[in-house]
Amino acid sequence: MKSKSASLIRLKKFQVDEKRRQVMQIEMMIADFERMAAELDQQIEIEQQKTGISDVAHFAYSTFAKAAITRRDNLINSANDMRGKLEAAQDELAEAIEDLKKVELLDAREHAREEAEQLKKEQAEYDEIGRLRYRR
Repeated sequence: MKSKSASLIRLKKFQVDEKRRQVMQIEMMIADFERMAAELDQQIEIEQQKTGISDVAHFAYSTFAKAAITRRDNLINSANDMRGKLEAAQDELAEAIEDLKKVELLDAREHAREEAEQLKKEQAEYDEIGRLRYRR
C-alpha cells in the first residue's frame, strides 16, 4: 500500500507542477502580448507625430499607423482571450492542488492507522511478556 500511495502522491505532485507551468506560460504570453501592444502604441504615436495626422479617418493617415493599430488591437484581443484561458488554468491548478492534499491526507491517515496497529501489536507482546514473568 505504501508504494501505491507514494506513486499516487508523485503523480498528483507532477500534475500540480504541470498545471503551474501552464499557468506561468499563459501569464508570460499575456505579458508579452501587452508589452508588444504597448510598443505598437509608441510606434503609432511616433508615426502620428511625424506625419502630423492623428485622425484615423483622414485620407492621408499613415498606412503604417493603420497596420500597427490593427496589429495592436489583435494583440489586445489575444491577451483578453488568454485571460479566459488563464482563469481556467488557475481553476485546474486549484483542483489539482486540492486533489494532492486529499491524497496526502489519506496517506497520512493510512500511516497513522498502520502505526497504531504496530503499537497495538507491540503492546500485546509486552503484555504477554509481563504475564509470563508474573507466572514465574
